[in-house]
Amino acid sequence: MSDAPTTHDEWTAAQDETTVTVDGKELIVAYYEAGEENDGPPVVFVHGIPSWSFLWRDVAPALAEDRHVIAPDLLGYGNSDMRDEFDRSIRAQESMLDGLLDELGHEAVDLVSHDIGAGAALRYAAHDPDAVERLVVSNGVCYDSWPVEFISNLGLPETADAPADEVLGQVRGAFAQGVYADEADEAFVEGMVAPWRREGGQTSLSRNAVSTNTNHTTEIEYDAISADLLCLWGADDTFQPLSYGERLAEDVGGEVVELDRAYHWVVEDRPDAYVDELRSFLVE
Repeated sequence: MSDAPTTHDEWTAAQDETTVTVDGKELIVAYYEAGEENDGPPVVFVHGIPSWSFLWRDVAPALAEDRHVIAPDLLGYGNSDMRDEFDRSIRAQESMLDGLLDELGHEAVDLVSHDIGAGAALRYAAHDPDAVERLVVSNGVCYDSWPVEFISNLGLPETADAPADEVLGQVRGAFAQGVYADEADEAFVEGMVAPWRREGGQTSLSRNAVSTNTNHTTEIEYDAISADLLCLWGADDTFQPLSYGERLAEDVGGEVVELDRAYHWVVEDRPDAYVDELRSFLVE
């Protein structure tokens, strides 16, 4: 892991990109990939809002020692397409995942998901059960658990035109004040905010936020999911409470593992413990 990217610039430099078709539009998807030499289906990491694949900086490279890993940026996030002309809902993100995996030539995968990325992953696993062997959901949206007020407010029409310092200050605060430690790692905070400084980034952030739709998780047929399920949860999260993970595990048939001393950004709060649990579930 000595050569694993640790800053957002290094992560960006390590990314590849391809084009997928979603709703008839050709869209650019950026993704991090490592461990291609390892056998078995890839482990695909799916982030949420307002993060990007850099969220997995301490996790995906570590798991790549044993597994082939792929971590895409959702549409409208990170270094993927941010043009103001396409849907960013988890319905569209599910379609993006399908197109990306088809483009890369993978018929079966394991999924590791966080926040709204879990909504896209759950939809994918329900609609194509044979394609997902194992599914990890971490502090993820499901049922009627979302959207949260902070994200809904980012989707207000005036957000796209508000002063950048004001909007990005709110996003920065969500990361800087949202970790369990007394002081957040500046590389993490700055890395999470950096993509929204891109041209069109603030508008894209607003469009992403307004695309959060509870109906897209209440309509999921959870009993159609056949993947082995692990709900790996930051136990102290107030945005996506543990009770939703417990409900999901009961309905689908899976295991709940609580990581204490962890809020919503569980992969940042407890990266070593998180990797250990992933290895136990996905490797050993």
